Amino acid sequence: MNACSFPSLVAREWRLLLKDPWLLSLVSWVPILLFLLMWAIFYQGTASNLPIGIVDLDKSRISRALVRHYDSTSTLEVVQSYLNVSEGARALRAGKIYGLVAIPRGLEKMVVIGRPPQVSAFVNTQFLLIGKSVNSALLKAQGTFAGQVEVLKNLATGEPVFDMALSTAAPIGSQITPLFNASNNYAQFLVSAMLPAVWQILMVAVTVLSFAAEQRREGVRQWLSENPIRAFFAKLLPLAIIFSFHGFVFLFIMYILLGWPMHGSWALLIVAQLATVCASLAVAPLFFLVTLSGARGLSLAAAYAAPGLAFMGVTFPVTDMTVPAKMWRSLLPVSHYIEIQLAQVNYGAPVEMAISQLQQLGLFCIPLLLAIYKVRSVASVPVEAEVSQ
Repeated sequence: MNACSFPSLVAREWRLLLKDPWLLSLVSWVPILLFLLMWAIFYQGTASNLPIGIVDLDKSRISRALVRHYDSTSTLEVVQSYLNVSEGARALRAGKIYGLVAIPRGLEKMVVIGRPPQVSAFVNTQFLLIGKSVNSALLKAQGTFAGQVEVLKNLATGEPVFDMALSTAAPIGSQITPLFNASNNYAQFLVSAMLPAVWQILMVAVTVLSFAAEQRREGVRQWLSENPIRAFFAKLLPLAIIFSFHGFVFLFIMYILLGWPMHGSWALLIVAQLATVCASLAVAPLFFLVTLSGARGLSLAAAYAAPGLAFMGVTFPVTDMTVPAKMWRSLLPVSHYIEIQLAQVNYGAPVEMAISQLQQLGLFCIPLLLAIYKVRSVASVPVEAEVSQ
């Protein structure tokens, strides 16, 4: 077989990948370790027993019942009572509690005479998820307790039928039914987005490091001297196979092994992953080929791929992003992939709805053409003129 044939070049890339301990780590056990780390952080799924403090200035039967109502929720746990608001505020600022409820004096008296008392709650929203969970649980517990008190008052003042007393207390009922992620499992919400973001970072970083390894071995121009385009694609093919396998594995773990809901097309998801792999491997070589330096290329790659999670539109809505953020988002392959994943996993959307995102991923052939041009340009310089980076 010709030493410069494409299969022989691909075989060479597999051998070099297996001999490089750093690259081998990044495509083998490091992705597994990152998944286990993320799963260890979020495996519980829902926030529970979040500590809150109470300042009960009334110390009445109704105020104690209200405190028990807070404590009975699965989200909250009353861990401490404070003598005054200042003492509780210090604990809140110190991070010992995530919320502080101040029950005013005269609570029971105002309830009896029919004047609505004001119960104040202070929530630490520095931690967005915790603050939202505490605030929601406080509102739900307090609303339920207030409704129960009003029903009892109505029963005691002339509404002998429970349904009539209930309708008087709450003439307009409300029911909020989540259509997706009904259990509010933030592991499904966050891990399913974080894995593709980390996946893209690994694809871009490993590609840059793979090109940088050629710089260390024999020099990039020596490597590209005989058939630059063939060597270029032989370099990318093993990486494409490995990262496509990674993508399938994390889909298998999330939606088969862990049993998270999956309502759409597996075939479409796999096609979208293959397109994302090709798009990422199209843009990644440019970071090295432009600089011809592993360190500078990796720095550019990190700056490009690291904000992926923030710009994907999962933790922050795309509609509220500024124009520069939307432009940066459009340059990230994973931001187009995640729309297909969410549409298929959550909504079971028809295939036609993914065409736009697949077309966006197809546009990454443009950086691939630029990379090919740069490969030819680098290979055209005599090997003797190469300057060690």
